[in-house]
Amino acid sequence: MRLGVNTLFMVPGDVGGTETYLRETLLASLKAYPDVEFIFFTNNENDELLQSLCSGYENVDFHCLNFNAANRPTRIILEQIKLPFVARKYNLDLLWSPGYTAPFFAFSPQAVTVCDLQYKSYPEDMTWLERATLDFLVRGACRRCDIVLAISEFSRQEIINYGFADPGKVHTVLLGVDKTFGEHYQENEKEQTLKKLLPDSQPFILCVAHTYPHKKVHVLIEAFQRVMDAIPHNLVVVGRARRGEELVLKSAQKLADSDRLIRFQDGLPYKDLQILYQAADIFVLPSAYEGFGLPVIEAMMAGTPVITTREASLKEVAGGNGLLVDGISADDIAKQILKFKNYSYQEKTEMIENAKRWAETFTWQRSAHDMFDAFSQHLGK
Repeated sequence: MRLGVNTLFMVPGDVGGTETYLRETLLASLKAYPDVEFIFFTNNENDELLQSLCSGYENVDFHCLNFNAANRPTRIILEQIKLPFVARKYNLDLLWSPGYTAPFFAFSPQAVTVCDLQYKSYPEDMTWLERATLDFLVRGACRRCDIVLAISEFSRQEIINYGFADPGKVHTVLLGVDKTFGEHYQENEKEQTLKKLLPDSQPFILCVAHTYPHKKVHVLIEAFQRVMDAIPHNLVVVGRARRGEELVLKSAQKLADSDRLIRFQDGLPYKDLQILYQAADIFVLPSAYEGFGLPVIEAMMAGTPVITTREASLKEVAGGNGLLVDGISADDIAKQILKFKNYSYQEKTEMIENAKRWAETFTWQRSAHDMFDAFSQHLGK
């Protein structure tokens, strides 16, 4: 099998969970399917990174289209016009586009991954032009591609219910989690990292989310304001500023002690982020919409209790583990934080152990297998 992989969308450090999905699925696939020939179609920003990532594998070839994908109009045009003809030279069995959009015509069968349709439920996250363009491209990709991959059953139903694709060609391929989140670092290394990152040794609540409006980071800050007097914790938020940043800043200004809110808006090295996960007392993701919600599983794997919502895919992904809020309000989240604070040691331990066992069922090896199973079903026909 000769599989083309359209990575033109990926700008390292800019596309969040979709980058993790691409990286981990590719690594698991390369390991599991050595007889498959992979051809990566890359851009100027990601070509070197992907070549380094795949340096140990001989069944990989690269073709850089020599443009900067940070310029989205250019990327869209080249994906639609140039990529099909470049891909044609490789006589592909399948062209897979992991980032929502795909060429509207190609000389081989195509597959596309649509992680979510968040812009349909939360249009305020984008300008009207961005929404209209994305809707046109994603809807077109789903109709033109032979295979559509969704990363949760929730996302699959969204794709079907909005009429983007017929049910028979939409396949659920759940994400995995990096097992190293559960491999605890040496105490001295952990202490040195935390001392570098945090201003003091106080316990902390962790949230990993960009500040899009639907992520509701501002609601978490309001909830933190309500419990500050009852707990000694700081609130640590890791995520880039997005269209909901103004709401976040307004909530932060109301904190009685602003020094207890610690933010990392430029991201963190992978090891530092893992250590934060492992050292946090509680992880909170107050999001109203996720196609999957990978940080929930990462926190569970790290052995950190989780508070999240029942919205979108989060109830499915949490699997009954952790504490789930029925509504997304500061009062609801504050109550769950205080509820967990009052748990006994045995209750906390049981929650952590059950959640970790659940998280261990999410593997990138399974994701790769399920994806290739979907590919084979179509190609076999």
